[in-house]
Amino acid sequence: MTPVELAYGRDGLTVTLPDQAEVTVIRKKPLPKVSDPNGAVADALASPIGSPPLAELVRGRRSACLLICDITRPVPNKLFLRPMIETMLDGGIPADQITILVATGLHRAGDAAEVAELVGHDQWVLDHVRIVNHDARDRAGLVDLGATPTRGVPVWLNRRLVEADLRIATGLVEPHFMAGWSGGRKVVAPGVAGEDTIRTFHSAAFMGDPLAVECNLDGNPLHEEQLQIVAKVGELYGLNTVIDDARDLSFVSFGEIQAAHQAAVDFVRPYAVVDVPRRFHTVVTSGAGYPLDKTYYQTIKGMVTARDILEPGGTMIVASEISEGFGSPEFRVAQRELVRLGADRFLQTLQAKHFAYVDEWQTEMLLKPTAIGRVQLYTRGLTVDEQADTGVELVESVEAAIIASLERSGDPAVAVVPDGPYVIPRYAPAAPTG
Repeated sequence: MTPVELAYGRDGLTVTLPDQAEVTVIRKKPLPKVSDPNGAVADALASPIGSPPLAELVRGRRSACLLICDITRPVPNKLFLRPMIETMLDGGIPADQITILVATGLHRAGDAAEVAELVGHDQWVLDHVRIVNHDARDRAGLVDLGATPTRGVPVWLNRRLVEADLRIATGLVEPHFMAGWSGGRKVVAPGVAGEDTIRTFHSAAFMGDPLAVECNLDGNPLHEEQLQIVAKVGELYGLNTVIDDARDLSFVSFGEIQAAHQAAVDFVRPYAVVDVPRRFHTVVTSGAGYPLDKTYYQTIKGMVTARDILEPGGTMIVASEISEGFGSPEFRVAQRELVRLGADRFLQTLQAKHFAYVDEWQTEMLLKPTAIGRVQLYTRGLTVDEQADTGVELVESVEAAIIASLERSGDPAVAVVPDGPYVIPRYAPAAPTG
């Protein structure tokens, strides 16, 4: 029997694979650890990419807005928020003119406990600056910046960001299943964009584009629109981090938003993308553990990113805690429509819209793995009624599901991707010899 630990909630889930299984565990290549994280942050702020150091940027500024990701991203904010704020204060920006804006997109707002967690329970930060959740539906809190030149996406962004003298987006760079990579420009849009903006570039025309996939920026329509949105803001900087499996710092960059983001992408790409020489009839993966697997909405990312190594007609088994249910009422509605209409008719309804309904884009992404094979879900976080709306099969045991899949396929090979969407397995058949 072979035990494997899957990322699941805060504590993980140990899965014991049967003796007959020929197990291939797929992890991203081990990332290096930064020996002095605080020093690395200080160095990045002092020696940025494509911009003056932060200490120079703050001079003469009257206000600042710092974007941070919401609770779904394990960004090591505690490492950099305080030194950045201290530099702003030393440069003459009043504390009451410094805002930390939580980039929620269309996700729910975080409560006080989550906000404290987001800043690393750093009481100094909580005491010194204002922390505000973005509200994509509050038109009064948004600024209309016109439309993007290429695809005409309406650009509404949070007023606090647009009107600040100094604007900095912070985040985590990791594979993203439709924007290519998270972080950088993505923290701006959809992070602090208005509902109309988000619903337009999350429409089927974007989601169905073959280049809107994980780890790809070239020709990716979401990435291209995000860059055009960022350009409308004007002067904008970014701080990007990369973390390892233990969530220790591996890389940090600071500077002009696009250049700093690209540096982080270039760093993490060789570690996150893993070539796999075959496809499997049985694939076991996860929702990436806490905080990403708090909702079914986020769990779909793990289903999508493992699809390239699933043999057509095979079985993908996904373990996810889903401690907070579906994630939004709108997403639940989209899932009900998928179950009611079936995949083909549901997709037709999406393709007829210019303006996507809120969160239905995640349901559209679910169609990618389910079009290849059987998708099964293990969770203890959904009610019986909620389970009926997942659009996939529910299983009571990961081990039993594996055994059943092996019996169906007659193939003993099992691929296990313990960290879910944090690693991207790519089918790369070996070149023929001779």
